[in-house]
Amino acid sequence: MAAIEPPARFGQSVKGLLSEKVSTCTTDVIALTKQILKGSRSSELLGQAARNMVMQEDSILHSEDSLRKMSIITTHLQYQQEAIQKNVELSTNLQDQLKHLLK
Repeated sequence: MAAIEPPARFGQSVKGLLSEKVSTCTTDVIALTKQILKGSRSSELLGQAARNMVMQEDSILHSEDSLRKMSIITTHLQYQQEAIQKNVELSTNLQDQLKHLLK
């Protein structure tokens, strides 16, 4: 009976090693599957990010155009303000001249 025990131990150790290898391979396959799924999801996320970027770019261009228009309007308003100030000064001078004439 002593002769039967060593092959039985060897068989069990081979089964144990085989079981470990199968377990390791299963874990590796699961990790690979997760990575593949993650990779396919990341391309979807990249596409969504690209679409969002295009929308942001359009918004930025629109804002830039609005700022340019506001700058032009501001310049026109400054010219009008200067013209009004000159007219007020002229009207004050005219009022003074009228007062002197009416005295």
